[in-house]
Amino acid sequence: MPRALISVYDKTDVVRFAQILVDLGWDLIASGGTEKALREAGLPVTSVDQVTKLPEMLGGRVKTLHPAIHAGILARDKAEDLQDLQRFGFAPINMVICNLYPFRETVAQKAITLQDAIEQIDIGGVTLLRGAAKNFFHTTVVCDPADYNRVSAELKAGGEVTLATRRQLAVKAFAHTRDYDTAIHAYLAQDNAPAPMNDTLPDKFSLGMQLVEVMRYGENPHQIAGYYSRQSNTGPLGGTVLGGKQLSYNNILDLDAAWRAVSSFTTPTVVIVKHLTPTGIASGENIALAYPKALQSDPVSAFGGVIAVNRTVDEAFVDALGALFVEAIAAPNFTPGAQETLNDKRKNCRLLQLPSAFDGSDYEVRSVHRGLLVQTPDMGDPDGTPYRVVTQRAPSVEEMEALTFAWKCVAHVKSNAIVLAVRDALVGVGGGLPSRVDAVKLALTKAGQRARGAVLASDAFFPFADGPDAAIAAGITAIIQPGGSIRDNEVIDAANKANIAMVFTGTRHFRH
Repeated sequence: MPRALISVYDKTDVVRFAQILVDLGWDLIASGGTEKALREAGLPVTSVDQVTKLPEMLGGRVKTLHPAIHAGILARDKAEDLQDLQRFGFAPINMVICNLYPFRETVAQKAITLQDAIEQIDIGGVTLLRGAAKNFFHTTVVCDPADYNRVSAELKAGGEVTLATRRQLAVKAFAHTRDYDTAIHAYLAQDNAPAPMNDTLPDKFSLGMQLVEVMRYGENPHQIAGYYSRQSNTGPLGGTVLGGKQLSYNNILDLDAAWRAVSSFTTPTVVIVKHLTPTGIASGENIALAYPKALQSDPVSAFGGVIAVNRTVDEAFVDALGALFVEAIAAPNFTPGAQETLNDKRKNCRLLQLPSAFDGSDYEVRSVHRGLLVQTPDMGDPDGTPYRVVTQRAPSVEEMEALTFAWKCVAHVKSNAIVLAVRDALVGVGGGLPSRVDAVKLALTKAGQRARGAVLASDAFFPFADGPDAAIAAGITAIIQPGGSIRDNEVIDAANKANIAMVFTGTRHFRH
């Protein structure tokens, strides 16, 4: 008679499936809670310790780890294997029905201890699945209750599970153990894994992500999408959604860009992002005062964008928003009054509470055809980066403050990136263009008359003097850029001729 070993944590439909196997002439072997459930249902079952001739050990940690079990699972239908089994008094096990301790669910609970988490690391179950999956030519492995009906139907129809199905079930079992081990690795590594270093990358890159939320669609309605996270109990970007509609794929991308940008500032700052591009960034005494300056940079493009702030959203900030249509707001916190007003008067505006600033503690990952690109995040200039005045005229104190502000902002604009700024606010943005001079012209167009007296930041060097020439003609008084072009002298000469200041940083901030 064929034998099935059943050892499941998730007992969904297992009694019904086991009854079908008994009706078809199978013998059942089970352990622990599974054995108890089958006996209580009146099914004939042999306990694992009857097969191994040993009791469970170490409080149940060792049950199925025995040659009587694993030799039976791994035996092939060949004379040598069957003779080995017979010599030791063992018998084949033709099916393994197993699923694992709920490790992910356990570590998702608040205040879970490391010891509690370790106790949910399944050893015997993983070994059973791997052994049966390896031997799929001769053994059927079932790790998902959703497959019980399929296996039952094939047994009833032909007396066996087809090889094609056994192979598919083996693939599923290996995926199950892979994801299980990845979750364990991610959990154990999260507290002691080093932050990304500038000079090293891991030899093996394991994502360890799990689906948190299925979205209505992706970038466009014909694309499917979901949000994945290392932790199942957190919302988008590790935050908490406090109100509004479900965040969309594009909302989360924009909020991520806005949160990264606003995290670059320590003073009260407001960032407005539309289509991954900052349309306005401004700092002030508080975010209510900073907001109008951020909006003034490009009030037309700001419509339908997202906002990120690095201070608590209060009633004064909500009042300052006026009638602008905003898709989402990200903040460290919201006062009860502000949250109530936003939820009442802006029912579709998503509110995302993000308790932690972007700190660059994760690698950046982008998918490309047949692979992934992995890099450390751009957290601004490395410590100790020297700024070098390369023109005859040095920037004034006020110009230097504006240049420093602009330099922080330009790192968050798509390349080719150009920003125009005053001391605490952007006045024009040009980015995502293949031509740097075109990016300058776009920023100048957005700024209009506000370009006169402002400063300019460029994320990479100017290959020609045409970009600075256009900015100088519009009234720019100072420029900050990395330098490094073979035509740097031409660019510096143009700045000296116009008596504007220019600073080289030696650091590029491409954002593709």
